[in-house]
Amino acid sequence: MSWLRDQGSLTRRLVNRCGPDFSVRLVGQQWIKPRIEEALLLNIPPRQKVLLRQVQLLCGAQVLVYARSIIPLQTLRGRHRHLKYLGDKPLGGYLFAHPDLIRDHQQIARILPKDPLFDIALSGSRHDCECIWGRRSLFRIGAKSLLVSEFFLPGVLRH
Repeated sequence: MSWLRDQGSLTRRLVNRCGPDFSVRLVGQQWIKPRIEEALLLNIPPRQKVLLRQVQLLCGAQVLVYARSIIPLQTLRGRHRHLKYLGDKPLGGYLFAHPDLIRDHQQIARILPKDPLFDIALSGSRHDCECIWGRRSLFRIGAKSLLVSEFFLPGVLRH
């Protein structure tokens, strides 16, 4: 459970665990309308489009984490505009390089098979499980914010 409560960089922790075998696989990136609770956390209108970035964090060929980031349009303006071009680069590497980064509103959840995120998180992996654990954090860099959800696939939380 220490993975869920850790306030540091998940990217750094996975690099320490996997070494050069750590990689990021971009699953998809598109403009969407946020879910109501996401819009509320980000303090944006629910109809305002946001950039949805979905990635898998891997150790070799094994998927360890599915991550879903919601980035509001206003966050992508100015000095953070290149966030839409990260591709297979880790978002955590960018976020934790900023000394003014604040992690806020961290939530932990147990995701069951009936939740649509369950199948999305396990997509492309060989895991068979009854539940997965996830966390969602609101990150702020100055006046800009983004929402990051990380879903830990079986085996990750045991190390």
